[in-house]
Amino acid sequence: MTARILFFAYGCFAYLLFLATFLYAIAFVGGFGVPVILDGPLTMPFMTALLIDAGLLGVFAVQHSVMARPWFKRWWTQLVPWSIERSTYVLFASLALDLLFWQWRPLGGTVWSIDTPWLRTVMWALFAYGWLQVLVITFYIDHFDLFGLRQVWLHLLGRQYTRVQFVTPAPYRFVRHPLYLGFVMAFWAAPTMSVTRLVFAAATTAYILIAIQFEENDLAHEHGAAYESYRRRTPMLVPGIGRRERTATGVASPSASR
Repeated sequence: MTARILFFAYGCFAYLLFLATFLYAIAFVGGFGVPVILDGPLTMPFMTALLIDAGLLGVFAVQHSVMARPWFKRWWTQLVPWSIERSTYVLFASLALDLLFWQWRPLGGTVWSIDTPWLRTVMWALFAYGWLQVLVITFYIDHFDLFGLRQVWLHLLGRQYTRVQFVTPAPYRFVRHPLYLGFVMAFWAAPTMSVTRLVFAAATTAYILIAIQFEENDLAHEHGAAYESYRRRTPMLVPGIGRRERTATGVASPSASR
């Protein structure tokens, strides 16, 4: 019983760290309320700062993708109990982001700046909506399972874990990855687009497009023709763009690197 309580406490800690990191990320990208933000003047040689930022983004990308792959999970759960596997993933992802926030190097410069007040308001609204969409979508695909709390709770109660049912909640009927779409919106909706913000937005968008391919390959391998049918009829990120087929009710609810 002691181990179950410790695992539950560990899962709660990982979840709380995620929440703090998520809120910090909003302020970091938006440039308000935190000691270190994305934008700022260049304080070192440009290429040095760019390489540091690329390395930080690379650390997160490798951690986030590799630890989500089935082959890694099969090996990892020989060392880490299944009940805290997801919490450990969440913990490592949060720490990778915290490292990025801590060591990020602004690149200076301005690509564009919108002076019209109502247009600036629209961009800030899109920024806020993107982050809100990310959070809301996690509840459509079982927020507490996605971040490991369901697993440690069931383990605490001594109950068997069962995978979340594979269905398409409403947002997934318009695009296959509404959660990723929220991130893209939040990263690109900038009233003032600095060189730093442009590099960050371009790099993270490129990573999202690559990560989607890995994630969808895993889902197609796991769910076969059902997921392939869903993929054919539903656009990837932009509603209305992509091949669509009229078929029966949706069959998939892919999560972010589940």
